[in-house]
Amino acid sequence: MSDERRGGSGSSRQSGGQGGRDERRMGGPGRDGRGAQRSAGRGEQPPRDDRRDARGRQRSDARLRGAGHRSEQAPSARRRTGDPARSAALAVLRAVDDGAYANLEMPKVLTRHDLSGRDAAFATELALGTIRRQGFYDRVIETGSGRAPSQIDPVVLAVLRLGVHQILSMRVPVHAATSETVALAREHAGSGAAGFVNAVLRRAGERDRETWIADLTRGVDDADEVRAVATSHPRWVVSALRQSLRGHRAAGGDGQASLDDALDALLEADNTPPRVSLVARPGLATVDELVASGAEASDLSPVGAVLPFGDPANIPAIRQTRAAVQDEGSQLLALALADADVPPRTASGGDAREDWLDLCAGPGGKAALLGAVAHLRGDVLYCNEASEHRTDLVRRTLRALLDDGAEIYIGTGDGRDLGREEPGTYDRVLLDAPCTGLGALRRRPESRWRRQPSDVAELSALQVELLDSAIDATRAGGVIGYATCSPHPAETLAVVAEVLGRRDDVVQEDAWPLFRDAFDEPIERVGDLPSVQLWPHLHGTDAMFFALLRKK
Repeated sequence: MSDERRGGSGSSRQSGGQGGRDERRMGGPGRDGRGAQRSAGRGEQPPRDDRRDARGRQRSDARLRGAGHRSEQAPSARRRTGDPARSAALAVLRAVDDGAYANLEMPKVLTRHDLSGRDAAFATELALGTIRRQGFYDRVIETGSGRAPSQIDPVVLAVLRLGVHQILSMRVPVHAATSETVALAREHAGSGAAGFVNAVLRRAGERDRETWIADLTRGVDDADEVRAVATSHPRWVVSALRQSLRGHRAAGGDGQASLDDALDALLEADNTPPRVSLVARPGLATVDELVASGAEASDLSPVGAVLPFGDPANIPAIRQTRAAVQDEGSQLLALALADADVPPRTASGGDAREDWLDLCAGPGGKAALLGAVAHLRGDVLYCNEASEHRTDLVRRTLRALLDDGAEIYIGTGDGRDLGREEPGTYDRVLLDAPCTGLGALRRRPESRWRRQPSDVAELSALQVELLDSAIDATRAGGVIGYATCSPHPAETLAVVAEVLGRRDDVVQEDAWPLFRDAFDEPIERVGDLPSVQLWPHLHGTDAMFFALLRKK
């Protein structure tokens, strides 16, 4: 919102009974500027030109009409504080700078600032959109300020990013975005910073986004570098996603043009805010219950729904952990593991119950869905996490299941050791391995700025160790679901290939038949590999990977 104006020059003065006082103050007829009678001894004064002030300086017509810009922006009339929605967005950016995840921090900040409805939606788009395009905005800021972002105070830099996002990517008029952002800077960084922010934003507003992209990439011959600037992805991420599309045979054709088109669509999907996807945990909640609370049934997941607007926390089933916010891709892979055929442990007699394991369960979303299905079947779920903190998150996420009497055991330990400690124990094992998160950039936009190429090698080594442990922990005939929220071949195809290449006690099976939509129809297959790779631009999910292995 733009500032409330207090009127132009002289608009705050009252007429009527105060007129004589104002006339004397302003220098009335026959008096000088101090209200004293002019001396006739100095000669007759010429008639005063209304276009000139007491010192003879000519005034513009605009000033005479009381429409001068300076009077509207007098210090007494300037906004001293930012509006609540913009302040909330700034709080999210500062928390993310300190290591928080934007999608987890956003609801807390909205609650703390008591925002709802359109204000909450504006704050969310402002914060998350700014983080998504942060790299591009930093280039604009550097050009407009003549300073590298690292040389700008972190608070001021965050304020500038918010302002540039409003100017270049939101339907906020340049003057309003500048005025409100300057007020935000004044409140959080002082008047000196406000002037700096004002100058930079005025330069940013001189060009639209397309012109800025053209200017920033002028003379760049590398097409993927241009894509990196235009879509605000690190250059190495663009290369990794190109490699992913090629490796998973998801380009839609064999030519370079089709690969480029697929890459462009994927990068654009990464910058498109995702739908709020919900899951009704079987036996605890139903899709119909979520629909009655304002959601729409998912076409993709049989236990899913989509919330078109509103706060998910207002839905009773979610507050009670009988349902949750969860990407539809995550729902599908958990259901796939649960639906895989596993032969009974014994031909006759014995305990018919299955033991399921979530090897890296935190924060507990997939574990809760697995646990709900296992509970309905009378099976047992074991959850493992490497840290006490994340173990506590799993307990909180599974609270409704535990209260309902589900047989679930939750513990803390290094997943790499579990296979050696409990060999041949489990019927179904899910390994949702730690990864770069390159498949969830639309939901976790800060990941693109936090990760480095060196992380891939480190994580892939860990993923191999964890997969070996998961296989060791699985009994003969049991299944292992290897999953990541990254499509990077080094974290997906290469991990599976390395393990299969040196072990003769496990085989890979085609996982695609296990992926079925809400109408019990097969999910559209992409590529011809036995592993499943979902895509934001094709399936509307995070880029989830799933490989199904069977222990011999």
